[in-house]
Amino acid sequence: MNTDISTPPASSPAAEEPAYWTEIIEPQEGLFQLGLAAVWRYRDLVLLFVRRDFVASYKQTILGPIWIVAQPLLTTLMYLVIFGNIARLSTDGLPALLFYLSGVTIWNYFAQTLTATASVFRDNAAIFGKVYFPRLAMPLSIVLSNLIRFAVQFALFLAVWAYYWVNTSTVHPNAYLLLLPVLVGLMGLLSLGIGMVFSALTTKYRDLAVLLGFGIQLAMYASPVIYPVSSVPAHYRWLLQANPITPIIETLRYGFLGSGTFSWHGLALSALLTVVILLLGIVIFNRTQRSFTDTV
Repeated sequence: MNTDISTPPASSPAAEEPAYWTEIIEPQEGLFQLGLAAVWRYRDLVLLFVRRDFVASYKQTILGPIWIVAQPLLTTLMYLVIFGNIARLSTDGLPALLFYLSGVTIWNYFAQTLTATASVFRDNAAIFGKVYFPRLAMPLSIVLSNLIRFAVQFALFLAVWAYYWVNTSTVHPNAYLLLLPVLVGLMGLLSLGIGMVFSALTTKYRDLAVLLGFGIQLAMYASPVIYPVSSVPAHYRWLLQANPITPIIETLRYGFLGSGTFSWHGLALSALLTVVILLLGIVIFNRTQRSFTDTV
């Protein structure tokens, strides 16, 4: 019996068939490398993360997505009772309900995005360790999913604003309300930058997550959410105006309500600080993603 088994010749189809790869993973070269092209290629995954974040937040809850509207409304009513009726803080002559709701709406977007972004590495370590995708896709999906919540809450604000605009003479909107996309963009990028810094730090120092939660509460009182800038004594006002969130909230109120302070200089400074913080966050995020699986 002839048992000679020969290898296929070099010219056979099996030997000539080349190997194909759908993705080539290369080391990141620079700390400022965003990899936005890779994020765009994985845009379907980003949308999947957005859907996951939005659905998971209200899954197995009694009211479900109704909480998106209930949370700012209940918070505004609490501020109305405590700061409006009991403490009697100034609202620059604006209806207290509308004044507090405007501040709560924009602040919620910042606080919720920052809190979720700050725990990206810690909460998604299992996913990061198993499959490749651009790591920046995860914090960007958080910004987008919270943008959906903001849109719903802002619709509530617009409904209350329209009622006061039609039935009272206390609301005087102007052309500066067209800056809304810029204000929302600045708030989202600012929370993204700070969140990426904390997401990197909490991989080694988990107690910083507690500090962040406490710091967000203090930052709200250091921002004109429940009081106008005009009510702050002049010799302390510069501290409040150094806060990059202050021009954003004040511009929003000035554009839609016609009362408050607006300054192109303050808004430009806020934009500059946002860019600096975002670049710092990108550098730290890119540096940490190389080896964070060894510490989480």
